[in-house]
Amino acid sequence: MNINKRWLNRREFITLMNVALASFILAPWQLKAANSTILRKIIPGTSESLPVIGLGSSRTFDVNPNAAVMTEFVALMRDFFTLGGELIDSSPMYGAAEQIIGKLLTQSGGRDRLFAATKVWTNGEQAGIQQMESSAKKWGVDRFDLIQIHNLRDWQTQLKTLKAWKSEGKLRYLGITTSHGRNHRELETILRQEPFDFVQLSYNIEDRTIENRLLPIAADRGIAVLVNRPYQRGSLFRAVKGKPLPEWAAEFDCQSWGQFFLKYIVSHPAVTCVIPATTKRHHLQDNMAAGIGRQPDATQRKDMEKFISKLLY
Repeated sequence: MNINKRWLNRREFITLMNVALASFILAPWQLKAANSTILRKIIPGTSESLPVIGLGSSRTFDVNPNAAVMTEFVALMRDFFTLGGELIDSSPMYGAAEQIIGKLLTQSGGRDRLFAATKVWTNGEQAGIQQMESSAKKWGVDRFDLIQIHNLRDWQTQLKTLKAWKSEGKLRYLGITTSHGRNHRELETILRQEPFDFVQLSYNIEDRTIENRLLPIAADRGIAVLVNRPYQRGSLFRAVKGKPLPEWAAEFDCQSWGQFFLKYIVSHPAVTCVIPATTKRHHLQDNMAAGIGRQPDATQRKDMEKFISKLLY
């Protein structure tokens, strides 16, 4: 960036200060990631793209916001944006998470780069409207980039509202979610019939159920895919505890087991973004690095599957 002979605009100033801050708080390989370009994927049917690594908030941000917790969380949020993150995902189902996110966005200065994604999780039209309006106040946003119908709950009613909001400019994208293998058959029918922009699903190197039908449907219908539960609720880390990465993982710039699992997910052509949740800065920094550098090709993905299968079964 040439900063001579002109003033920096606000966005440039924030970016410059964040990179400078990163040089003090990140290890050398993490600083390299901060100065590298994170992989982005196009949202189908648009010219807009998203970084392949986002940030989830299930369980992790449902905490008592005392001073010590918030200090650590603000640093984590700053790291997320410094390292190229944009999409943050939450839900009214996640307790205090949305309120915490709102506080963090105010204190971390990340609103300019935020892609705000939440969910509606209730029955009834008015209850849904009130819940979404409440979420916007908690986040401190004028409108959400994405609102998803959480676990198909009262989806016909909520979809009617989401369509109206999108047409009125009160919402940019509408989506629907499921988790841990629930309601796949019903979701398949819904995706074939309704104009969803996003679908959120559980997917990881152990649980590949959605590869059979749901990912192909998303690809055929031009639906962006968000992935939750990338570590199978921690069971993948337990399976590889104490075991070294295979040497060939270096062929796709993989430096940790966390990156191994995330790179497997984002290298699938139908996947747009994965949303690992964490409260630890070193975990977040490692997660973001999974979006940097080479990604496994189809042959390497098969090798990854075989390697992990031997450890699990």
